[in-house]
Amino acid sequence: MIAPTEPTASPYLHGFSPTEQARLVKQARIAESTIFRDIDYTGARRLIEVGSGVGAQTEILLRRFPDLHVDCIDFSRAQLEAARANLGARAWLDGRYALHEADAGDLPFEARTFDAAFLCWVLEHVPSPARVLSELRRVLSPGSPVYITEVMNASFLLDPYSPNVWRYWMAFNDFQIDSGGDPFVGAKLGNLLLAGGFRDVSTQVKTFHFDNGEPARRKAMIAFWEELLLSAADQLVSAGKVTAEVVDGMRREFHQVQNDPDAVFFYAFVQARATVY
Repeated sequence: MIAPTEPTASPYLHGFSPTEQARLVKQARIAESTIFRDIDYTGARRLIEVGSGVGAQTEILLRRFPDLHVDCIDFSRAQLEAARANLGARAWLDGRYALHEADAGDLPFEARTFDAAFLCWVLEHVPSPARVLSELRRVLSPGSPVYITEVMNASFLLDPYSPNVWRYWMAFNDFQIDSGGDPFVGAKLGNLLLAGGFRDVSTQVKTFHFDNGEPARRKAMIAFWEELLLSAADQLVSAGKVTAEVVDGMRREFHQVQNDPDAVFFYAFVQARATVY
């Protein structure tokens, strides 16, 4: 059990550079239609977003659900400052959000403060998802809907087969595990929520699957995925997980696949819904 004074988050795989912060905004927009399909916060008024980062998902939440006020929680001051700039540039959001620098495993709120919760790509980065979910349940009132979206990195496929991409992807996942995260936590969401005392737990698998049916979107997704993987390259090379040659080989293979007329991109993730009682 981690002591309450220790931060819950493990070292962030992608870093906090301005380039990475811009990538997070792009990622939220690319994935919005898939992530938010079936999410419904009708009737909710005060939502807690744990791991809010640069506010990219916050903007979507506030735009899609105009009755919400969102309290954003993140342990990184740099991310919160980026969120302050991103959200502050949208005057119509004024008064509808608050930013809090806090540990997700030790939330600075009274019990039953909120009536909804949203987490997206967060639990993969924490060594104790159960502790985060326990704190989340504490600060939610009975009947609160919770939506959690998480990675399932074993699902990734890029065709034609690209050996350096595959070597890098395995090293990427190994590094996340070594850092205390879990690149496969999506498949475990149902168990985690049930063990944490949540009710009405359901999960669904959502996919990004692009082939010749949508060549333009396929090309854009492959280019974005290269960006995503390269955001961790310096850390992986420094940690001895991959060589610079593998990184260069991965770049070449991504460009080859991106321009292949029969390329296939596939990635699946898991979204869970639960209720607090």
